[in-house]
Amino acid sequence: MIKITKTAPNRIDMEFDGASIDEDTMRSAIEELIEKSEGIEHGQLLYRLHHFPWPSLSAIAVKLGHLPKLFGMLGKFDRCAVLSDETWLRKAADIEGALIPGLEMKGFSMDETEAAEAWLNTPL
Repeated sequence: MIKITKTAPNRIDMEFDGASIDEDTMRSAIEELIEKSEGIEHGQLLYRLHHFPWPSLSAIAVKLGHLPKLFGMLGKFDRCAVLSDETWLRKAADIEGALIPGLEMKGFSMDETEAAEAWLNTPL
């Protein structure tokens, strides 16, 4: 399951929960994320990754095909918090944050929801 919710005018929450990510799932999620990001400025993203599965190769191809739109969308956001019990996903978020100009990313464990929320809401 991938759930994408616009919880505030400048905030999107995404939740991944053990669903396999195939080509159609990836395409739908990307299109929904881009649509819900319309009009956002200085936004915040919150990812919750429960039992995150590896996407299929066709799903990765879909994502690669959407990279220009995704990079444009990322420019609308200032911060992204990643909640996961997977250490490698939290570290990947920290590394991505260092590589994507203008977007701060930080990984948190699932039991650190309050800390993630506080970090997202801390003025830049």
